[in-house]
This record gives sequence, structure tokens and C-alpha cells, in this order.
Amino acid sequence: MDAKPEMSAALRIRKESHLDLVLAGAGIVPATRNGFDAFCFEHCALPELDLADIDLSTEWLGKPLSVPLLISSMTGGALRAERINHHLAEAAEALRIPFGVGSQRVSLEGESDSGLTHRLRDLMPSVPLLSNIGAAQLIDAKGIDVARRAVETIRADALIVHLNPLQEALQPEGDTNWRGILPAIEQLVLALGAPVVVKEVGAGLSPSVARRLADAGVAAVDVAGSGGTSWAAIEAARGATERQRAIAQPFADWGLPTPQAIASVRAALPNIFVIGSGGIRNGVDAAKAIRLGADLVGQAAGILGPALDSTEAVIEAYGVTIEQLRISCFCAGAGDLQALRQVPLLPANGVFAS
Repeated sequence: MDAKPEMSAALRIRKESHLDLVLAGAGIVPATRNGFDAFCFEHCALPELDLADIDLSTEWLGKPLSVPLLISSMTGGALRAERINHHLAEAAEALRIPFGVGSQRVSLEGESDSGLTHRLRDLMPSVPLLSNIGAAQLIDAKGIDVARRAVETIRADALIVHLNPLQEALQPEGDTNWRGILPAIEQLVLALGAPVVVKEVGAGLSPSVARRLADAGVAAVDVAGSGGTSWAAIEAARGATERQRAIAQPFADWGLPTPQAIASVRAALPNIFVIGSGGIRNGVDAAKAIRLGADLVGQAAGILGPALDSTEAVIEAYGVTIEQLRISCFCAGAGDLQALRQVPLLPANGVFAS
């Protein structure tokens, strides 16, 4: 039997299992451990603003956005992904926010496209659409060709390369040879003809890694810190043997908390475009992420349930987050995102942060 259909079938089964576990709540870090509760905004009792006039607009990849939010990668090519991707694309266009698809590996190697076709671009012509492949795929001889196909298949504005060494190390079938990834990213930046975004998948980007990526020429980084979905915990739940589960479980809390990752990367790289994701529960967390240095804020697992339901459910879920973000600005006395970045943050110990 041809090895490629067997591999594609195994990938689809793995992605279906991941989706089931996330929907069941496996691997979701308790909300009190996402790191954002360590801070609060200094409340402004006299904002001298009209709530309706708060300006949340921004711009990315040459396209205007209504709010600094991103639908983060989540579906990964599971059999239900076509419906999910359809709903997310329609919602992204209606909300005027970017949408980053899940890993395209299954659709590029297998028999099912999971809805990852030109149809997505037709559904969202005016906002950024991002394709997605794993970093480990880049060191293959055809890595750049695969990356180019990922972009062309959905007519994406940019390519996300996701870094998930911990998850791969915990999978019996994982890709664990990571030698040569950084040179491959450098080559990709030069050859692709589209911006390259590099993101973690829940363990965070350190300032030193972010600097190496910036030196390689990437257009943006997504810190994707700990505090949201723990893929180590998901792999522990998915483990077929007691040994596999025992190896994975201690890594459930591994990684840099999202607030720390955002602030430290921004301090080290003042000019790079930073996406903050990982444990963003609501618009107040989103406001804190922006204050700490994020240009955009991504959400994934919390939107998965609505995405299975309908486009309207996704729009409503994001509508709540947007209104919470707007009220956060209002009560912090910030009329726009630039003003929000100047508002004092008060740590839990009562000492003001700089």
C-alpha cells in the first residue's frame, strides 16, 4: 500500500482526536492560571469620552481592520473542518478581522481539502487570510514548494509557520528532528513571495527566539504563550499507553505565560509586529495584552464551539469580546489603541508597572 494515503489517514485521525479533546475541555488551562489576573488597569472615573466614539481600528498586511483581533489557527484539517472554516471565514469578513487557518498538512497531503480552497478567499475578500504549515515540514526537500502551495491553495495574504517542538516530542508519531529549522525559515522568507508569520502553539516565544526569527526576516511573531490550551495535556489525554500518558503529563504547565511572553518580546523587539494569543478569555484580557505590547490578539479554543454551530454564533461570541474591549478602553480613559498602550497597569501587589 502507498505510504502517503496511510500517513494522511493517520493525520486525519489525529486531528479528529485533537478536536474532540479540545471540545471536551481537555487541555484547557484553568482561567485563573492564564497570567492576566496578575494585572488590572488603573480605573479612570472621569474618562471624558463617549463610549460610542472609542476607536478600535487598526491595520495589518495592508488591510484595514475594525478591531485588533485575530481568529487564530485551530482546526488543523479534521473532517469537520470544512464547516468550521466556512463559518470562521464568513465571520471574519463580517467582523473585519483576520483569519488564520489551522495546519494545512492534511489538506495538502491527503484526499480531503477540509474546505481549505479558494472558496475561503471568496468568503472573505477584504480582510487578511493566513495559510499555515508546521516548521518541521520546511526541512523536507520540498518544504518551500509545500509552503508555496499552502499560500496559493487558499490565496492567502501571508503564511503562518507554527512551532510546536513540545507537542511533536510527546507524540509517538511526532516530527522530532528540528535541526535546520531556522535556516529553512530564512530561506522561506527569501523565496516565498509572501510575508511569513511564526507562531508557537501554546508554550510561548522567548525574546531570544523572537530575535532570531526577526533576524531571519519574519514579518510577525505570535507568542502563543501558556495559559490557554495545553497541547501537552491533550497529548497526555490522547496517549494510547500508560507510559505515553506518564511522559506527557508533567509538561501540562510547561511554557512562558502569555503576558510575560508579550511584554518581554515587545521590550526586546520594539518594532516587530507582535500577536498575543494563549488564554485570552475575554475583552479585558485582550485589552491587557494590547497594553503589554501586542498589536493583535488571537483567540482559538474559546471560539471552536461557536464555529461548529454557525457563522452567527461566531459573530456573537466575538461581539461580546469586542464590547468588553471597548468598555475596557472607556474605563481606562483611552480613546483609541495608542492611548490604551499608555494606560498604567496595576499589578496584584498594588505596585504600578512601568
